[in-house]
Amino acid sequence: MRNYLLLGILGVSLLAFQACGDASSPSSDEQAVGSNVNSERNTEYHRVRVSTVASGLENPWAVAFLPDGSMLVTEKPGRLNHISADGSERRTLDGLPRIHAFRQGGLLDVSVHPSYEENGWIYITYSKPNEAEETATALIRARIYGDSLVDVEELFVQDRFSQPGRHYGSRLAWTNEGHLLMSVGDRGANPPRAQDLMDHAGTLLRLNYDGTVPSDNPFVGRSDARPEIFSYGHRNIQGLVVDPETNEIWVTDHGPRGGDLLNRPQAGRNYGWPTVTQGFDYRTEGPYPGSEARAMEGIEDPFFEFLPTLAPSGLALITHESFSNWQGNLLAGGLRPQRILRVLKSDSEVLHLEELFTQSFGRIRDVRQGPDGHVYILTDESNGSLLRVEAVPRS
Repeated sequence: MRNYLLLGILGVSLLAFQACGDASSPSSDEQAVGSNVNSERNTEYHRVRVSTVASGLENPWAVAFLPDGSMLVTEKPGRLNHISADGSERRTLDGLPRIHAFRQGGLLDVSVHPSYEENGWIYITYSKPNEAEETATALIRARIYGDSLVDVEELFVQDRFSQPGRHYGSRLAWTNEGHLLMSVGDRGANPPRAQDLMDHAGTLLRLNYDGTVPSDNPFVGRSDARPEIFSYGHRNIQGLVVDPETNEIWVTDHGPRGGDLLNRPQAGRNYGWPTVTQGFDYRTEGPYPGSEARAMEGIEDPFFEFLPTLAPSGLALITHESFSNWQGNLLAGGLRPQRILRVLKSDSEVLHLEELFTQSFGRIRDVRQGPDGHVYILTDESNGSLLRVEAVPRS
C-alpha cells in the first residue's frame, strides 16, 4: 500500500511553501473577482497572461471547443451559450429539454464529438426532473442549427430519480477508441448506492457514441450489475480527462470533509466510497457514517489524496507545446479554496504540486486545455467568467 501519510505531508508542505512565497503572484494590474481580467504573472516554470474571454455568466459549469475556434459554455440555471473565439459575440441556443436547476443541479457538462466536423453532434448532461420533481443525471445529444439545437436525442437517464439536488457528477470525456465516459455522483442522500452495481449512482459509465453499451464493458452479461458501469465506488467525480497518448483515464473525486481524490479508474474496479474513505463527516468531523476503514483489501487505493482539501471540479491534462514545461501535468480546479493545482506525477505517484491563481478569480468550476494550446477556466460565480491563460516569454 502506498504511503499516503508521506504524500499528504508532501502536499501540505508544498502548499505551505506556496502560501509563504506564491510563485504565481499577480502583477499590479490584477483586478477584482467578477471584473474583466488582463494580467500577467509568474509561475514556477512559465510566465502566463490571464485575460477575460467572456463575463456576466451565471454560474457557468463547462466549456467545450468547436472546430472554428468558438466555444460552447453551459450556465447551471439552464442556458447554453455559443461564444466566439475572441468573446465578442455570444448567442444563447434554444431547444434544451426541461431542466431542474436547484442546488447543484441544472445544465451541466457539454462535450463535442471527436468527429464533429463529419456528424455535428454535441453531448450535454443535466439534471432531469420527473413529475414528483425528483431528479436524475441525464445525457442528450443534439446538433446546432443557427441559434437552436435540433435532432435532440435522449441517450441516457440514470435508473433512479431521487432527492435532494446534490452530487450529479456529470463530467464527460472521450476515449481514444471513441467511447464516451460519463460520471454520475452518489446523489448525496444515500451514499451506499455507490456500492450497488444495480444502481448508476456513484459510478463512471462507458457508452458508445449513440448511448448504447459497448460489448466489452466489464459488467456486460451480469444479471446483478448495470452494463453501462465502467467503475464504481465514486462519490462525485467532477474532473475527468483522458490522456490522448496512453488512453489512461484521470478523475478528481469530490470527497466529504477531506477525502478529495485523484484516481486513475480501471475497468470493473471498486474505489470504495463510502465503505472506504479518507474523508470525515461534515458535522462532527469524526469518521464518516458507514465507513469502515481508510483502506481495505479488494478496494482500489486512491492514486493521491489532496491535502489540504481541494473541493475539486474541472481537470485538464497539458499536452500542447506552448506550455512546454507543464507537458504531462494535470491542472485540477478547486471550488472552495479558489485555486488550481498543477500536479506533476509519475506512473505511480504525485511528485510535486504547484498552487496557481489562489483566491484571484473566485471558485474554479472548469479547467480545459483548448485546441489552440491555451488553458481555459470557468469561475463558478453569479457573475462568472470564462478566462484564457496563455504562456508568454519571461521578461
